[in-house]
Amino acid sequence: MATTAPPISYSTIGYKEIAILHVPANATNATKVLVIAFNRPEKINAAAYHFFDRDERVRDIVLTGAGKYFCVGADLSSRLHTTHVRCRGGRVAVAISNCTKPTIVALNGSVAGFGLTVSLSACIRVAWTDARVSMPFARHGLTMESCSAFYLPRLLGFLFSKLLPAPQGTASYAVELATNIAENTSLTSTKLMRDMMLHCPETPEETHVLDSRVVVSVVGSDENTEGLRSYMEKIKPAFSGTAHTADTPDMLRRKTGSGLLATM
Repeated sequence: MATTAPPISYSTIGYKEIAILHVPANATNATKVLVIAFNRPEKINAAAYHFFDRDERVRDIVLTGAGKYFCVGADLSSRLHTTHVRCRGGRVAVAISNCTKPTIVALNGSVAGFGLTVSLSACIRVAWTDARVSMPFARHGLTMESCSAFYLPRLLGFLFSKLLPAPQGTASYAVELATNIAENTSLTSTKLMRDMMLHCPETPEETHVLDSRVVVSVVGSDENTEGLRSYMEKIKPAFSGTAHTADTPDMLRRKTGSGLLATM
């Protein structure tokens, strides 16, 4: 089977909303280090990573934001629509994971949603100390995507979410946290995301298939609609969904007593 040869220079490729730079920038041929600067990381062409993987001239890849922020997530000013079984963001995360060349993410500013989840599949993350990091899926009636259910528990673990300097403040902080979650997040979304992490498949690729199907099942739902409405109107959401089994998509329902995913 014929294969397309890597380009002489990546900086001349006209990808929309991303720029591929050489190090040094004035190099006329591909260099050992490539820098991908973007405004919207979902525009990264996953196929480009196959070129990087085969190109013996390239040894490392750096991802960074092109502006003040690394990425502030999806544009929620327009309603989300997706019917794709394989979400594009997940394809980028899998491509980064499968690439034999290490990827380093430079979090040069605030990051939310997909901007954060795609960075989890990189080998190294370098962040500015004042950068704000958030994963607001449950506030928008959505769920984790881009293999984050696979990577996040492995990178952060489940043991402690917060360490406080004095024992007297633990109960009050826990109540404050519980109140924030109860008033501002979708219970359906939080339950789905917990199930996705606890019963996650064994590989990023399998996780991508699963989370793509879950995302498709919640986009446009009543919870998602309410989350987007409250976000756009800057008011508290009025989520009505529950954590009962009936609200769980078929692909995440567990077999009785087995603790396993019913379908993959």
